[in-house]
Amino acid sequence: MRLAIVTWEYPPHVVGGLGTYAGAMVAALRAAGHDVEVFAALRATDPDPADGAHWTRPLELTPLYSSLLNGEAQAWGPLLGELAATNVLWADRVRERHRREPFDVVAIHDWLAAPSGLVLAPLLDVPVVFHVHSTERGRQPVASSPIVQSWEITLGHEAAAVVTVSKAMREDLVAHGWPDDRVHAVWNGVDTRLYHPRAPGGPEVRARYNIPAAAPVVLFIGRLTDVKGVRQLAAAWGPVAARCGGAWLVVLGSGELEHELRDTFAHSEGADRVVMRTEFVDERERIAHYAASDVVVLPSTYEPFGLVAAEAMACGKPAVVGAQGVVGFREQVVAGGPEQTGLHVNGADPDDIAWGLTHALEDRDRLAAWGANARTRAASVFTWQRSAAATLAAYQSAIEARAEA
Repeated sequence: MRLAIVTWEYPPHVVGGLGTYAGAMVAALRAAGHDVEVFAALRATDPDPADGAHWTRPLELTPLYSSLLNGEAQAWGPLLGELAATNVLWADRVRERHRREPFDVVAIHDWLAAPSGLVLAPLLDVPVVFHVHSTERGRQPVASSPIVQSWEITLGHEAAAVVTVSKAMREDLVAHGWPDDRVHAVWNGVDTRLYHPRAPGGPEVRARYNIPAAAPVVLFIGRLTDVKGVRQLAAAWGPVAARCGGAWLVVLGSGELEHELRDTFAHSEGADRVVMRTEFVDERERIAHYAASDVVVLPSTYEPFGLVAAEAMACGKPAVVGAQGVVGFREQVVAGGPEQTGLHVNGADPDDIAWGLTHALEDRDRLAAWGANARTRAASVFTWQRSAAATLAAYQSAIEARAEA
């Protein structure tokens, strides 16, 4: 199959999960024998990569804003202009490449590339597939952008197929009117060769934070923002610290709630056993933090998939995860039975988070058994090869449906 992948993030330009996903998925598709061309973006300061992707450097369009854009759009600043220019260039380049060597499918990744999909869908004689990693309504429940929502919803209905990252996300899209027969749920994967129980660096991380070698460590990794459940985690920490003497909490991430969280932790019991690391850390050091932990806590209330849970599981770490709302964690983490890998909690309820962490930490042998199960599950279920195969099946269904139309 000959594929065009259009994505705002692609290695070496990786900001979050989308960049990690794009790099791993393209590699898996190519390894399976498919011809993949990538259309991606670079910032003005990014060096020229060695990779053979079709790179676009965004143009500066802010001088045109006053005459072309309304107040909401102007408030975006340079980003909207960069997105608009990049998406137009992408659409033109994909169309030209398709004329020379036709693609079988054009895959558009997330809202950042949705405008190019809206341009291309009526122009091309092959399916345009929209990959939805999250929605604006879920990411920004209080102040959603009408512009982004319009891009997502319109392309969601015009695309030949929609591929999303979990059953929970699929159910949410269909409940909000997206076409049931065209939405496919495909789990992400994790590189289990890189993320594994023998990953190095754990003792060094503990030494850096002055954590005793035998102390149980709870790890949170993620943005410090509302939907990640960090306010509720901070409220839960005092009771956990009181019941689990000697336990430490390491918070790895940054976001707008940083100062509020620091204040909450400073006034809670066990404040001297909380570490907040808010500067950027690379993948190697992130893996070392998994190695240093005993249990990972991820109390999100909106997390369509959540690569961090799969990463933790691949490292042999059990997880206490939010399971209410649009949260793919509940599909990853097994909360009971002989294959248990962790616990499900209500990420909006500090008492439930405190219960989950206390219960997890009360039996270190059981916790280790959950971790071993987690590694087995990650290595067998959450592989990029399986994800690529399911994605290709969704593409094939879109090709067949178009041929029958």
